Amino acid sequence: MFNKKTIISAVALVLVGVLFGALLVSGFGFVRPALADISLGSPKPPVNLDADATSFSKAFIEVAEKVTPAIVQISVVSEREDPHSNFFFFPFRDFQDMPREQQGSGSGIIISEDGYILTNNHVVEKATKVTVTLADKRTFQAEVIGTDPLTDLAVVKINASNLTVAYLGDSDNLKVGQWVMAIGNPLSLTSTVTAGIISAIGRGQLGLIRDSYGVENFIQTDAVINPGNSGGALVDLSGAVVGVNTAIATRGTGTYIGYGFAIPINLAKTVSKEIIAYGKVNRGYIGINIGEVDNAIAKSVGLDKPRGVIVQGLVPGGAAEESDIKSGDIILKIDGREVNKPNELQSYVASKSAGTTVTLTIFRDKKEIERKVKLKPRNEKEKTEPVSRKENENQKESKRDMFNFENIGMTVRNLTSKEKDTYKTDNGVMITDVKSFSKADDQRLFKGLVIVEADRKPVKDVDDLKKIIDNKKGDAILLKVQDSEGNTRFVGLEIPND
Repeated sequence: MFNKKTIISAVALVLVGVLFGALLVSGFGFVRPALADISLGSPKPPVNLDADATSFSKAFIEVAEKVTPAIVQISVVSEREDPHSNFFFFPFRDFQDMPREQQGSGSGIIISEDGYILTNNHVVEKATKVTVTLADKRTFQAEVIGTDPLTDLAVVKINASNLTVAYLGDSDNLKVGQWVMAIGNPLSLTSTVTAGIISAIGRGQLGLIRDSYGVENFIQTDAVINPGNSGGALVDLSGAVVGVNTAIATRGTGTYIGYGFAIPINLAKTVSKEIIAYGKVNRGYIGINIGEVDNAIAKSVGLDKPRGVIVQGLVPGGAAEESDIKSGDIILKIDGREVNKPNELQSYVASKSAGTTVTLTIFRDKKEIERKVKLKPRNEKEKTEPVSRKENENQKESKRDMFNFENIGMTVRNLTSKEKDTYKTDNGVMITDVKSFSKADDQRLFKGLVIVEADRKPVKDVDDLKKIIDNKKGDAILLKVQDSEGNTRFVGLEIPND
């Protein structure tokens, strides 16, 4: 027989066994489940993609697969600039001890099976050695066929055949909000693809091309573009190249912060053909200085709304001067295409060769007229300068014959004989002061400019200008102003009633 103590011990052992077994089964980690028994995450996705969403995603995938082989990486060795021009670049190191050459990289677009490649001028300018690496990792030494600094485009050539060629689309049909992809080699990372939308078209006045003949008519996109993307492709969802990635908006970091800019492919096609054929661009020019038409200018000349671009001045001996184009004309269309910004006109003309005839629709004397202009080549010796704000230090202001247009924020006085000789004019009045934030200041009038015309009439003296302005109260007046170097422009100025 079992005694009481033995029975109690046996029961205790059974209870301990049951408890231990329960711990094992409860999964406190003492026993690992088999690999086949492990199931992670939810058994189904939270959203079932419909056919349209799946197709949309596949479009990006297919474009990336098809276009990437037509995009190359360009490595460049070029002459190093003197770093002492920038204090923050090796300020304590002697330039003599630094390498004379530097390396850089960018991207390019294959535009022919036999090795012509489109890229940016700033990628290959001053290059002593250019190396092209294809998507399949083959490497070639390249020759720079030609460059066009005015559009920041260039063409290089490698000795190859049967290359994958990009399809060049039509940038004139782009719409804001349209999906695009940027393909290139940013930050030395090969074959990188980003996506976004077109944020704006016809973007100019960015200061990227510092030449009075420079063409800035960029596509703006929020597809990520970084250093190294320059020369790469901006493509639509059909895989057509619509732009050449060129620049980014940045605040000193040198990297992407929100927007990138691309050169429209229609302009790039024209430039690349000229470079391949001639080694340079045989570009035609109208021979005018132009400006945007604001509300005041439109009102002063009788336009129904601000549109077109105003001819500020003519280049002596240029195509416009020979075709009855006059200062103060408003160009509304070129070859039937509306132009409402200077860069729109510049971009179109930049796509035409010297000798091409274009038709301008002009607003003059409250009527629309047409003039045909045969574009002429640029005179490389000719220099065009912006209106100077430099003041004549030897000028002695006279207190006589002065008048302060308080409602405009501008003071003027009669010209001296010496000033008429300096400005090469027989008439006009000198602006001696412009009040900050005034109507005159808003229209970029400043001390030292001479008003030579008002409301299309010559201004002889202060009294003459005062009479003309008094007759335009509650309206707007068109002024023609000139600096000491002979540069002229037109300014629209709204005149208050009081």
